[in-house]
Amino acid sequence: MAYTTIDDPSAHFQTATFAGNGSTVVTVTNDGNSDLSPDLLWFKRRDDSPNHVIMDTTQGANITSGNGPSGYNVPSNPSSTAAQVADSTGVMTITSDGFTSKEMSYASGNVSTGSMCCWQWKMNGGTSASNTDGNITSTVQANTTAGQSIVTWTGNEQSAASVGHGLDQTPEMVFFKRGNSTYNWVVWLGQLGLVGGNNMFAYLNLNNAAEQAAGFDFTSTLLKPGSGATTNSGNMFAYCFHSVKGYSKFGTYIGNASADGPFVYTGFKPAFVLAKIVPHAGWDWAIMDNTRTPTNANGTYEWLWANLAAAEFTDGDSGINMELDFLSNGFKIRTARNELNYNGAQFIYMCFAEQPFVTSTGIPTTAR
Repeated sequence: MAYTTIDDPSAHFQTATFAGNGSTVVTVTNDGNSDLSPDLLWFKRRDDSPNHVIMDTTQGANITSGNGPSGYNVPSNPSSTAAQVADSTGVMTITSDGFTSKEMSYASGNVSTGSMCCWQWKMNGGTSASNTDGNITSTVQANTTAGQSIVTWTGNEQSAASVGHGLDQTPEMVFFKRGNSTYNWVVWLGQLGLVGGNNMFAYLNLNNAAEQAAGFDFTSTLLKPGSGATTNSGNMFAYCFHSVKGYSKFGTYIGNASADGPFVYTGFKPAFVLAKIVPHAGWDWAIMDNTRTPTNANGTYEWLWANLAAAEFTDGDSGINMELDFLSNGFKIRTARNELNYNGAQFIYMCFAEQPFVTSTGIPTTAR
């Protein structure tokens, strides 16, 4: 059996950086080995402090497709509780290898002027389907090869509610948001084997410790989001992921508070890492990628925080060292700071690949 079914991860995930120009349309073209026409787009302005913005093609990221209300974009802010509001600006068109963009000022200040980044995932080219696996019909846009899907449904707060997620195995990490009201983002972590037990979750827009949820019970076909208004009432959407060998990995590691921190095996050279401490509050969701930080070297690590509107933080700012090396088969923590390496604490991580450790034809990769 081949090591991986995905020889080129850039067909399913890429990061783009670009200079935004406010109300002027900017064309952003991805530079990965494969063209990527994105379906899930997560934006952040790097040099200033507006909120993050997420859009997807099921809910109208491609304004020409008319998926959103009146054909408008329907953005969300993962760094806030804000409800979605139809917006005629933002991502204007999805292209065969990127997107065009302008404005994106919804609920967060101007996130389209200055230095920008956008993390992008491929689903099903904007084409969704009705899914009747659960007792509530969902709308699903799934990429089963890469283990990732977008799910929308109208929640009813029933404790036995279930919706189909469109993947062929149980998701390991699911990002929930109620779109039509001001609720927290819920990140389900129940498949990761956390010390706190099964059915753990955390809030993406907060730096709280993880908690144990009542009613979460996901399967290889279903999301069972419980009876709370946060995860099962009104206009709901979810982004679902599970690990795919050579492409993505969702898991945990234990910190040791040393500059010689833990090595986390992923089975590929990482392109993106999102990490969060589990048992302690007060520490943020840290994001690093190989586009903003293309090499392993002191003083060049660029960090953003998923739960904060703050501008990008560079390793070494104010004498603070935040170092994490991307290697050929995983990542290595090289900081004693609590954000990544609190002694004895469990951390969760979400990681996507630049290259598999070994391709399906046996070609190995190298560290950067």
